[in-house]
Amino acid sequence: MVTNISLTMAAALLATAASSAAPSKAQTACPVTERPIDKAQQIDWQGQRIYFCCASCPAKFKADPEKYFAKLASQGVELENIQTTCPVSGERLGEMGEPTRIVFQGRTVKFCCPACEKEFRKDPAKYLAAMPGEQGGGK
Repeated sequence: MVTNISLTMAAALLATAASSAAPSKAQTACPVTERPIDKAQQIDWQGQRIYFCCASCPAKFKADPEKYFAKLASQGVELENIQTTCPVSGERLGEMGEPTRIVFQGRTVKFCCPACEKEFRKDPAKYLAAMPGEQGGGK
């Protein structure tokens, strides 16, 4: 029985670490075409800055952002995070110490404290919609 509890705890810790681990590389390719990015072609979406190869790709991204976030995440790409405040409390990041962060469905999300991360996980869509960007409702 103790072994089962230990294995369960180890699995939970590994799952938490995996979901919180940051992707390993910066964005260098357009999520739509795989061509090299042009830093002049960008949008901000749910706290992330996404670069494209040309002016027509942002509209394709906006039509199905989850598809492209999943694609970028599967490639281990970490998008540029543009957050300045916690999506849950509204506190300025860094005012309460080093911000915590998770990787959630291809997005790096920063929080002022661990309690806000827990609150975010209860209703991620609510908080993602309020993050900086063009997704509607963003700050």
